[in-house]
Amino acid sequence: MSLPSELVAASYNIHKAVGTDGLRRPDRILDVLDEIGADLAVLQEADLRFGLRHATLPADALAGRGWRHVPFDHRGQSLGWHGNAVLVRGPLQLFRHRRIRLPALEPRGAVLADIGPPGPPGQLLRVVGMHLDLSGIRRAQQAHAVLRRLAAAPGDPPVLAMGDLNAWNEGDRCLARLGAGLRPLPLPPSFPSRLPLGRLDRIFVSPGLDVRDCGVHASPLARVASDHLPVWVRLGLAP
Repeated sequence: MSLPSELVAASYNIHKAVGTDGLRRPDRILDVLDEIGADLAVLQEADLRFGLRHATLPADALAGRGWRHVPFDHRGQSLGWHGNAVLVRGPLQLFRHRRIRLPALEPRGAVLADIGPPGPPGQLLRVVGMHLDLSGIRRAQQAHAVLRRLAAAPGDPPVLAMGDLNAWNEGDRCLARLGAGLRPLPLPPSFPSRLPLGRLDRIFVSPGLDVRDCGVHASPLARVASDHLPVWVRLGLAP
């Protein structure tokens, strides 16, 4: 079985599944991903922040929608690492995954996963999920750490980097650093979800990746399911 000719990927800060109405409703997050038709989802704030950092999306609910999560946290309680999670469904298969340690005063991290069709590694897509710092200086350092880890990773597959960068200013140094090696996609504001003003959620791709469409998913459900709207991209994949 091979990858489909197109792949829809979404990045979504799910705010620990707490909506703008103050209710924790994991089912709404999964419903929003279904609305998008996502094959791949990069999540931020996917786990509780303290204690054992339990996943906020129940395993049975994920399995019921066909999702499988990349096992970044070896304790088994969390969905991701520092809240960063990668979900796949359909024929996609995981070949390699890594946690990326970021310089930070507060707990921050990023994750990397190589995915592709079943069988021997061949047609791969390198996915990076990240949730960067509130401090501009730290964001720039963290963007540098992500690029350094990408450069050190084996192979040279196309890259899809997504996440909540917390960068309100278009002149932010973290955007400039990431944009030096990757192509930023033009996305509307995604935060706050009820009245979006800030382009905090971003997508960057390798220059040669076939981007067929991208946008912010602003359905009525998405406006209440989290304080962020999800961003998405439709990629054309070579056979």
